[in-house]
Order: sequence, then C-alpha cells, then structure tokens
Amino acid sequence: MLKADIVSISEKNAELKKQVRELNEKLQLAEQGQDHAQKQVLLLGKQQKAGPFGTVKGLRTNPTVVPDESVNARLAKLLAEVAVHKELIVALANSNVKAMLEVWFTNIKKAGIRNYLVVALDDHIVDFCKSNDVPVYKRDPDSGIDSVARTGGNHAVSGLKFHILREFLQLGYSVLLSDIDIIYLQNPFDHLYRDSDVESMSDGHDNMTAYGFNDVFDEPAMGWARYAHTMRIWVYNSGFFYIRPTLPSIELLDRVAGRLSREPNSWDQAVFNEELFYPSHPGYDGLHAAKRTMDIFLFMNSKVLFKTVRKDPALKKLKPVIVHVNYHPDKLRRMQAVVEFYVNGKKDALDPFPDGSDW
Repeated sequence: MLKADIVSISEKNAELKKQVRELNEKLQLAEQGQDHAQKQVLLLGKQQKAGPFGTVKGLRTNPTVVPDESVNARLAKLLAEVAVHKELIVALANSNVKAMLEVWFTNIKKAGIRNYLVVALDDHIVDFCKSNDVPVYKRDPDSGIDSVARTGGNHAVSGLKFHILREFLQLGYSVLLSDIDIIYLQNPFDHLYRDSDVESMSDGHDNMTAYGFNDVFDEPAMGWARYAHTMRIWVYNSGFFYIRPTLPSIELLDRVAGRLSREPNSWDQAVFNEELFYPSHPGYDGLHAAKRTMDIFLFMNSKVLFKTVRKDPALKKLKPVIVHVNYHPDKLRRMQAVVEFYVNGKKDALDPFPDGSDW
C-alpha cells in the first residue's frame, strides 16, 4: 500500500510540475506582449538613420532566446553531450518505422554526422537505438502525447514534433528536424545559411515552384482588368527544416501545436505553412518569422529526383546533401535504391521505379 501511495504521489507531483511549467510559460508570453516595440529597440540596439539609396538592409536574423535549463534538466544534459555548436538533427520514431529508421541512422553515420538524436516514442525504439549505438531520448510520460506516439501513423506522429521541439529551443539549441524517410549523403550543417528563423526544404520541383512565381489569373468577364497577378509558391516540407531558438520560432511551434490540438483533422504540414506565410489581416495577427527556402538540388525531394534528376545526365552527376522520399509511398524500397545509386555507385538503381506512385 505504501508503494502504491508513493507511485500515486509521484504521478501527482509530476502533473503539478507540468502545470507550474505551463503557467510560467504563459506568464512569460504575457510579459513579452507588453511594450513589445520598446523592448525590441532595447534588444536590437539604438534606433538608426537610413543610409544612402541601395545600402539599407532590414533585420533578417532574430536574436536567440536565453537558454532555460529548468525546462528539462535531463534533456539539457543529453544535448550538451550530443550537439555540436548548439545544433543537432532530431527525428521522432516509433516501432512502425523501425526498418526505415535503421537505413536513416546507418547513412547518417556513413556521412560522418555526429550530432543527431532520435526521440523514441516507445520502449522498443529506445532498446533498438541503444543496441545500435544511436543517441536516443525518451520523454517523461505524458498521456496526451504517449497514446499517439505508440500507435499513430505518419501524420499523427508528425504532428507531435511541434510539442516536443519546444523544449529543445527553450534550452537554446538549433534543431534540424528530420523525418525518417530521408537519406543523408553529406553533412547538412555545412550547407545552412542560419540567417532566418526557419530554413526549410521545399516540396517544389523546379525553380518556379520552389522559390515562387507570379501566377496570372485570367477572368475575361472583367474586360480591361481581366488579368489579376497572384504570387504562388509550393509549400515548405514540415518533415525537414532547420529552426533557430528565437521567439518567432517558438511562437510558430506554439501556433501549430495549438491549432493541431483544436483541429484534429488538420494536416500538420498545411498548418505549418499557413502560420508561416499568412499575413496579418483583420481578425488575425500573422507570424513575423524570417524564412529561407533550401536549394532544391542539395536538399532534394523525391519528385525532383525521380521526375527530373535521374533523367538528366548533368544533374545525375550532382551529389545532394539529402534525399527525402516524401512524394512516394514505397519509401523503404526507394530509400534503399537511393543508397545504391549515390553511395554504392549502381548507375541503374533508380531505373525500375515510375515517376510517381502506382496509385
């Protein structure tokens, strides 16, 4: 009976600590909202005069937050051992993706990358990572997250990352968030700019779709004003992005996590992009976060690879940093083929696959 009482008290204590932490976070956010403009001037330095024409550059890189190890002392200790220059790759995984996870970390090791961490969503993945000498972290129990973590599919698990990443940023670490269906061929930290809050790979398949273009809408009934110009860009991929520990970055995570909890049928990638790109308008305050699109031939999605690159003799000679098999459901087979082509030099390894999927 005493043991049962101790367990019950420990659980209540953990829940109370969680409530205190959440209340402190709300208090901090409330304080940040007061006199925001004045505080920003104090933070960024004195007001400046504008320079000559063509020389003025706006602020692109927001300052990082002050690290707060009280958020999670156990994680802080682990990150101090794993991270390099306060940066690391982070991936979430449960037992449903065990085979892909092995391909993922095997190629990370081959690429000579040391700063990576698997956030295990069940005990089987903890044991699997430890047996393969892979850095692993399992969060403290949380009933709201754990039920999804154990049994959730790709989209459900993907949505958890916005909850989990917050602590990494509060501890002062920049995170390269990675899905498991990714092959690493070079060290991505050698190819980042680090000038924005979020630096993300694109779902675009050429320069226009990835980096944006002027799309003209034609409405003949309008006569002289029939042509309306619109701006279009293919979405950022929420399965591979670099995020710095800044206030806009943390606000982004909070916004996305909040909407996913309120809108259970929404897709995390759609919400991620809406919060990043929608401007302020009546009834809505947009997010003021700096963003950068990654090079589509270095951080390559599988549509670019299978529809374009493999058919172009010049592009086939390029070695991407990563290949993300995000456009195709037969992920493991295509991941293995990417390894054969780029790592083992098998020139026809990509040939058997169709451009798209069979369904």
